[in-house]
Amino acid sequence: MREDARLWEQDFGVWDGRDYGDLPDLGTLGGPALAHHAPEGGESFSDMAARVAPALHDAARAALAEGPVAVVAHAGTVRAGLALALDDVSGALAFEVGHLSATRLRCLTGGVFSVISVNGVLA
Repeated sequence: MREDARLWEQDFGVWDGRDYGDLPDLGTLGGPALAHHAPEGGESFSDMAARVAPALHDAARAALAEGPVAVVAHAGTVRAGLALALDDVSGALAFEVGHLSATRLRCLTGGVFSVISVNGVLA
C-alpha cells in the first residue's frame, strides 16, 4: 500500500474543522457554480477533480496491466472518480457517497471509465 497525495480530500481552506452549522449555505448555487466555488484558502471541487484525475488514470493503467486496484479515499475523491466516468464534474456532485461504502469503476482502454456501482457494501 502506498499513499498518494493527489488522492487526498478536497482542501476546504478556512472551512476545515468547522461544524456543519457554521458553514455557509451553498444550496443556492447550481451545478457548475458549485463545482467551481472555492472556500477562502481552499480549492474548488473542479480543482480537486483535476488534481485527482492523473492519479486515477495511473491506477487505471496499473489495473489494466496487473489486475484490480483498490483506492481507499474520502467521498470527494470518490466523486472525482465519478466525474471522470461521467465526463461531468458538476454532475458528480449529485452523488451522496456513504461512509465505508465501495464505489466500483471499470477502467477501459484510452483512459475511459464506466460506473459499476456506487455505495456498495463489502461483506
